[in-house]
Amino acid sequence: MSNDAAGRQTRFIVLLAALVALGPLSIDGYLPGLPDLAGDLRASAAATQLTITACLAGLAIGQLIAGPLSDTYGRRRPLLAGLALYTIASALCAVAPDVRTFVGLRLVQGIGGAFGIVIANAMVRDRTSGTRTARLFSALTLITGLAPVFAPVLGGQLLRVTAWPGIFVSLAVLGAVMLAASAAGLPETRSSASRQPLPAVVGQLLSDRVFTGYVLANGLVFAAMFAYISGSPFVLQEIHGLSPQQYSAVFAVNAAGLIAAAQISGRLVARAGARVLLLAGLLGATAGGTTVLGAVLTRAPLPVLLIGLFVLVSSVGLVMPNAAAQALADHGGHAGSAAALLGFSQFMFGAALAPLAGVGGATDALPMGIIVAVLPALALLTLGVLTRSMPGERTRRPARQGPAGHRRPRRHTDRRRAGIQ
Repeated sequence: MSNDAAGRQTRFIVLLAALVALGPLSIDGYLPGLPDLAGDLRASAAATQLTITACLAGLAIGQLIAGPLSDTYGRRRPLLAGLALYTIASALCAVAPDVRTFVGLRLVQGIGGAFGIVIANAMVRDRTSGTRTARLFSALTLITGLAPVFAPVLGGQLLRVTAWPGIFVSLAVLGAVMLAASAAGLPETRSSASRQPLPAVVGQLLSDRVFTGYVLANGLVFAAMFAYISGSPFVLQEIHGLSPQQYSAVFAVNAAGLIAAAQISGRLVARAGARVLLLAGLLGATAGGTTVLGAVLTRAPLPVLLIGLFVLVSSVGLVMPNAAAQALADHGGHAGSAAALLGFSQFMFGAALAPLAGVGGATDALPMGIIVAVLPALALLTLGVLTRSMPGERTRRPARQGPAGHRRPRRHTDRRRAGIQ
């Protein structure tokens, strides 16, 4: 490959990475300012947490809209339309007069942001093949999960120089930049060959009990993380008195833990297997969530609560890539549709379950504690029930992953050490 071609390929990949991060960044970048937002819009804690739910629901619904549209009309036009929708909704969020309008705009913002996630992954499938596709797809999936963990850190820094509406102005500017960059730098990648749209394969995928088990386990843990994300501004700032910058620092530490866990997973997965690391992540998330609940019930010092949250969030770095690898292991022909379904389940579970963290109001941490303790345990139980071998059922091979998430060749002797039943 020439230097010029390599440069174009690098720009293409960087742009795709930015596209998949755009929607998730919007979920919670304004969280450090959530108490101020509640005051300005005269909204309760539960109502303001619905603003997170609306964005999560939009990201879930938008993925099911963007996939078929991009298969029918090509990649560029739906992508540009989605980015335009995102930019307009973000700008209007900054001037929303009340919380109801704000929630509606957040739903639209999420739908627009979802187009970047789906179409970026579709473009990877269009332009690459084999292990390179697996590597890029794994990287984009990780970015999708990491972005909402980093967003409050960035939002906390922005609040040093602006109020919460300024964060949405910044998101609108970012959306406009991505719209211009995509229009100038992303070619149409969809071939003229017909593609099977997502609805045509959903039934086939969900009829696979093992696939469904990994999807549900992944979605439940993702929802636990978003219960922490939506509930923690009030728990840490209102109850424990942290400033927005201190709150952002807590998020930064947890984000570092998640990244470290993901890096460790990449190094160990070839030896341990994706299922073993997934189980370790689920056990860690359950332990972290239980610690949080115990800290709330016993009114333990703040460091105990922070340790539990750190273990919970860090464990997600083990769960996400390995749950995705296991779910996609036997669905290479429908990898894109399977990934869209994984993404839909993540954000929809988050939208449905995360708001429960706010049912006790701004001064009650117990609902968040219960949710972050119960959901990982339920994910562990779901995985054990749905992915175990049934009598007379042929045992599947585990998804032995390389560092980038693709399946590695296996020797026959490896079957005796298979990590998935």
